[in-house]
Amino acid sequence: MSGPVLELVDLVKHFGTGSSAVRAVDGVSLTLSPGEVVGLVGESGSGKTTLGRCVVRLVPVTSGQVVMRGVDIAGLPRRKLRGLRRHFNIVFQDPSSSLNPRMTVADIVCEPLRLHRIADSAGRRARLTELLDQVGLRPEVARRYPHELSGGQRQRVSLARALSAGPALLVADEPTSALDVSVQASVLNLIARLQADLGFACLFITHDLAAVEFLAQRIAVMYLGKLVEVAERAELFATPRHPYTQALLSAAPIPDPRLQRTRQRIVLSGDVPSPVHPPPGCRFHTRCPVAEIRCRTEEPPLRPVGPDGALVACHLVTDAGLGPRLVQPAVV
Repeated sequence: MSGPVLELVDLVKHFGTGSSAVRAVDGVSLTLSPGEVVGLVGESGSGKTTLGRCVVRLVPVTSGQVVMRGVDIAGLPRRKLRGLRRHFNIVFQDPSSSLNPRMTVADIVCEPLRLHRIADSAGRRARLTELLDQVGLRPEVARRYPHELSGGQRQRVSLARALSAGPALLVADEPTSALDVSVQASVLNLIARLQADLGFACLFITHDLAAVEFLAQRIAVMYLGKLVEVAERAELFATPRHPYTQALLSAAPIPDPRLQRTRQRIVLSGDVPSPVHPPPGCRFHTRCPVAEIRCRTEEPPLRPVGPDGALVACHLVTDAGLGPRLVQPAVV
């Protein structure tokens, strides 16, 4: 099928109504192409997880479109949505709470096949063996329960379950943050290998910039319910344009002690404003060190800038793609 696997059009998700509504996602537009990995980054409370759950319709959207393989699923009734669910799935942050403790690994992995009536009993057993091998688990793991597995093994089971029906899109919601540091790299490598072998598109949600640099081809930066920058991975890390993106990158550790000691940091003042009462104008202006008067009253649109097709929501970024440089790169 040609065209995007996923297209979000002005997606909005508010919890509650009226003046007390939490504006978790507030007008996000984004596309994913077949086989593409897009990283979604931002501080805690920026709306990343809510956006991922809206994509797979775990929570209903307030307004906007979620176009999956050409079909807007945002308002589909449950009966019609069920037939499309095999084409997208999600891996949650904590495998301990996302796996049914009363089901064996075999039942967990085969449940999507049974629900979508994919293959007979023998076919499902064969698919189970194939999936466990793909995620690096031994066949005998199929008889165990989640509490008998390590955290890394449980997340591999979650991946096998999510991929069992052959989805075109996988939403990975911080899939390594609940794991020990020693296993995070192996799970990231596994996701990268599975994505390369199976060719599914992936929305990779994380706060770990090193992980997103390793895995994603394109990166979307989210702040207080809105996207502030979307760019190719190499461009974003080499020339971040939005002041918030620059602040995020300056906080990420560099695996070089000399560079880490000499680099300049951008320390943002204050906390992320409440999503119940977001500030007018640019939502980042209350913490932005270069904000101007119009930033406090006029909301900047997410618009294309520069020759590489990056999208930036900042009044100070020119059409040539040049933005305020808050710090100079560390000298090697």
